Amino acid sequence: MKAKYLAPLLLAVFAPAAQAHEVWIERDGAGPARIYLGEPAEALPPGGDPEFDHLKAPKLVPASTAPMARKAGYLEVAVPAGDVRVQDDSVFDPWGEEGKKEAVAYYARAGRADARAVMPFEIAPVSAGGDRFTVVRDGKPVAGAEVTVISPDKWTKALRADAQGVVTVPVRGKGRYLLTSSQKDEGAFDTSVGEVAVLHRIATTSFLVD
Repeated sequence: MKAKYLAPLLLAVFAPAAQAHEVWIERDGAGPARIYLGEPAEALPPGGDPEFDHLKAPKLVPASTAPMARKAGYLEVAVPAGDVRVQDDSVFDPWGEEGKKEAVAYYARAGRADARAVMPFEIAPVSAGGDRFTVVRDGKPVAGAEVTVISPDKWTKALRADAQGVVTVPVRGKGRYLLTSSQKDEGAFDTSVGEVAVLHRIATTSFLVD
């Protein structure tokens, strides 16, 4: 794993290695969406990431009954034209001591045609098709948020959002770019895998440069 990519991935010092993963979406044009679990800064192993089986049924946003087909390393789903969003807080079981359990919630998006942020944690374009993105939490920009950019050739760069939660992506050429950001919340959270005291939220957004 590349050193520059460690910060947004490490969820807790003693968390299982499986928790240092991302959920992200790839889509080509108006074709089906492919939903992955793994480490996007690294080459995907043949057949998919070893933890891929943990990704069962991420929820499309808005909700959809479209069936998801399990392929070699990703889930495939036919969706309407436009940006694609999924969220899932049930990928991994909670870890840690009783009363101090931790869990992770993933929020993934593909596309930059829609400037809105509709999920609880999302990286949305400032304007449709642009290279400036806002990190949004519960409808509000996250000032100073840390964002990692992964370019098509797996080059990575750490960025810090400004006071309006905005980062400018350094576009280095054609291909698929992926942005990722994370937040750690402490309190009491009711998730699909039970109540936890710490919830790690990880957002990803991918987009294509033609």
